[in-house]
Amino acid sequence: MKVKSVKLRESHKNTNNNGKPSFCSVLWDMYSTHIVTSSSSDSSISIYESLLLSNPMKNLRHHRDGVTALALSPNSTCLASGSIDRTVKLYKFPSGEFQNNITRFTLPIRTLAFNKSGSLLAAAGDDEGIKLINTVDATIARVLKGHKGPVISLAFDPNNEYLASLDTKGTVIFWELLSGNMLHTLKGVAPDTGSDMSITNGLSWSPDGELLAVPGLKNDVVMFDRDTAEKVSSLRGDHVKPICFLSWSPNGKYLATSGLDNQVLIWDFAKKQDIDRQKFDERICHMAWKPTGNSLAVIDVMGKYGVWESVIPSSMKSPTEDVPNLQSKNNNGILFFDEEEQEPSTSASLSDLGEDDFGESVPQTRKRLRKSSMLEENLEEEIDEELNTSSKFESNKRPAKAREERLDGGDRRPKSMIAQNGSKIQEPFQPGATPVQPGTKSFLCYNMLGSITTMQHDGYSHIEIDFHDTSQGPRVPAMTDHFGFTMASLNENGSVLANPRKGDKNMSTLMYRPFSSWANNSEWSMRFEDEEVKAVALGTGWVAAATSANFLRIFTEGGLQRHILSLDGPVVTASGFKDKLAVVTHSSQPLPSNHQMLEFRVFNISNGTQPLKGCLPLSPGSNLTWIGFSEEGHLASYDSKGMLRVYSDQFGGNWLPLFSASKVRKPDENHWVVGLSAEKLFCIICKSPDLYPKVSSKPVLSLLDLSYPLASSDLGAEALEKEFIFRNTRLLQIQKSIEETEAAGMDCSLLDDEAFDMEAALDRCILRLIASCCNGDKLVRATELVKLLSMEKSVRGAIKLVTTLKLPSLAERFNGILEERLLNDTTKNVVLSHTDSHADASTRTDTIDKTNITPKNLTEKFISRNNTLSSSLHSNSINEPSEPITPSPTPKFTAPLFPKKAKIQEGSSFMMEQKKTDGLTTVQKATNITKDVDSLKKQENAEEATKKVRLSGASNPFAKSGNDSDVRPKNPFAKSSSIQEKSSLFDSIKKMKTVS
Repeated sequence: MKVKSVKLRESHKNTNNNGKPSFCSVLWDMYSTHIVTSSSSDSSISIYESLLLSNPMKNLRHHRDGVTALALSPNSTCLASGSIDRTVKLYKFPSGEFQNNITRFTLPIRTLAFNKSGSLLAAAGDDEGIKLINTVDATIARVLKGHKGPVISLAFDPNNEYLASLDTKGTVIFWELLSGNMLHTLKGVAPDTGSDMSITNGLSWSPDGELLAVPGLKNDVVMFDRDTAEKVSSLRGDHVKPICFLSWSPNGKYLATSGLDNQVLIWDFAKKQDIDRQKFDERICHMAWKPTGNSLAVIDVMGKYGVWESVIPSSMKSPTEDVPNLQSKNNNGILFFDEEEQEPSTSASLSDLGEDDFGESVPQTRKRLRKSSMLEENLEEEIDEELNTSSKFESNKRPAKAREERLDGGDRRPKSMIAQNGSKIQEPFQPGATPVQPGTKSFLCYNMLGSITTMQHDGYSHIEIDFHDTSQGPRVPAMTDHFGFTMASLNENGSVLANPRKGDKNMSTLMYRPFSSWANNSEWSMRFEDEEVKAVALGTGWVAAATSANFLRIFTEGGLQRHILSLDGPVVTASGFKDKLAVVTHSSQPLPSNHQMLEFRVFNISNGTQPLKGCLPLSPGSNLTWIGFSEEGHLASYDSKGMLRVYSDQFGGNWLPLFSASKVRKPDENHWVVGLSAEKLFCIICKSPDLYPKVSSKPVLSLLDLSYPLASSDLGAEALEKEFIFRNTRLLQIQKSIEETEAAGMDCSLLDDEAFDMEAALDRCILRLIASCCNGDKLVRATELVKLLSMEKSVRGAIKLVTTLKLPSLAERFNGILEERLLNDTTKNVVLSHTDSHADASTRTDTIDKTNITPKNLTEKFISRNNTLSSSLHSNSINEPSEPITPSPTPKFTAPLFPKKAKIQEGSSFMMEQKKTDGLTTVQKATNITKDVDSLKKQENAEEATKKVRLSGASNPFAKSGNDSDVRPKNPFAKSSSIQEKSSLFDSIKKMKTVS
């Protein structure tokens, strides 16, 4: 049968490239109603209606040079384009409305790709790295570096676990999205394209995400496994020259390939044979299957495009039939860049309240059990993965990055602050502000909420307030500034602006502008005659200004002068967050080395208290460049050497170094800090010598991972060690928040869930560290790590791991640790259960006449009751076979971590299998009877005695007490030292008889 040829129409003229081949792109939208085309020789992008292919519906002309890459978000609402002009632009689709320049490169861009949810855009080209861009806020989430040549093709795994990339030298790299690590590197598996920009060697994942298809070296297509990156199969047919592009049908049953021989072949993947082909006059460089039909759009290197109709014969299954419907299964329940939560849902409030899909309320205990069960399944999967990787363990250390040290030691202080004599005091500054210069636009404030900008002219300025999320923030009209404001602060309720003093006539002014008010003329201002404002701050219901007179002036939102405090020294800066106000002052003159001596104070404005005060640490020879609060309310500082510190209650109150710019930035970069969250630092990267971002274009916010500056370990697992100490610190912060929330009488279920998740994530990290220790022959370190595991499932996973690695001595130690933990846990549960029941009995004895209680009948009563308890335990041990302690797995194993959610089941601990029944029963008798006698002797303090019993018998291993309140919680596997001597039972009876 004669094959009907495909008619091609000219979409882009190839005039700019002197008739040479260009790389062109063609895309369908998800509804098959529009086709988008572009060419590297044309700066425009054409959008066609699929029914009217002769004339474009729109031409987008925003690039200055040829468009080399196109990508449509999966929901077809966002179009991304990359160009030789080194910019990546975003448009609304299909309207084509320009949104913004989402990022810039230093060299031409070659390829773009959206992830499954559209929240992440990968961009790469002739530059060194692959940028992962968060499309929600246009921030760079991560830069992946590993290729030795230009990257020409990118593809996200449909399961959102991996990113595959291909460079001009034919090297394919598998990247793990969660960590940013290179999982597999396949060198020379694809043809070398050299410098020909019209060839992309496009790689593509199968729709089910199981295989990665790559153009091969033998004019074929090679399939690689998603997890192992091993070659699975290949397709080889009638291509006489290398394949340059390939595309899967929506259901993954067919594959279209185009080659340098100007042929396009259609393959039946299951049969591994081609079923149709087309010969074209020019090479087809890009193809796209129609999402809802049996068609294939193609475009050649001269900018001509067309649609191949009825690609698959009617006798065969349609390419859109049985399309895989994938559920994202990545990250073991951890969301990456909030991929699963971008779309607002009306049922979100129901899920937050613990309700299932049918709207029925799920009890908190069931919710916790279900959550624990899911986590245990994930742990099993990770343990199996560790076993697989450990059995074929290979050292995959990333090459060390050669970094040049800056001549000034990385100092990024403003020139006005650099000391001429080596000991100049630091000048005051406003966080988030840039120097005001006439004729240029400057930031008076830039924070996580929005920005306040000013443009100075002759005698006045124009001030604008913008919010990053325009749907949340109010629309604030611009204002004309006749005061010359140089500093400002912004929050959800309003803005405060201030200017320094200019001569005797122009006094320093403080102005507050609320965004909404029930009263007219709610804006107010204050003027200062003999002082000037140096820093301002905003909080919930208050406005603060630190002045040159070393005064801290606090006003209400309505303008009432509420407090005036004297500061200990000249002010440096100030920052506010809700009820908290942080002020930094000079405590003394700088040291001869120009080390600034600074002091910080944190005020609680609503309570009128000062909870924190102390010295502010800085890197040697540096200045303070930013101070503020994290999204969780933790105080943080950043100095000119690039060191970020966060204040913590650990060890009585200390500053923890959580980020070092020298570890991540390039020699020609400076980081301008905007804010931080629990895990990320938000900053704007400025190119040297600029210390501040330019306001002319919208700054690109970068997200950098927080990590401790750890020493180089002999283990070779730096990333795991950083994750371990970071998650450990974060867990302590959550536990402190739980304590504060409970003390305030508020619901802390969300914090409790967060703590549970963090505990599970910490266990997963520890398991991976244990595997690294075993492979590195660090068995003592592995033993220390297993004691830090919180879940029984995790400990058993560690035992399984070392057993598979053939380390019997280590497995024996791990088993001993598990048995010891279970024994201690069982003892505590029995004592706690018995103590609770006795507390009720002792309360009822308050109504009994004390004269009727004698030591003799007390002794008989206690001995009788404990004999019953002993008989119960003894009969239980007889009914069950004697074997090592192996209680059934239960989520209650984590009860000591979070006592609020740990519902200890009364009586269940008596049914545990006991290896040492007699000894344990004796200890229980001694503990119970001693406590009973003591509580009845002191009936007037029955409640206090009960608390003492609880504390001594079943204390929370993570409770804070004494001087250890700020160190890491006590290890739940540690041996208890509070078990009493067995002889205490007989000593008590002997004393009672003596009294009688």
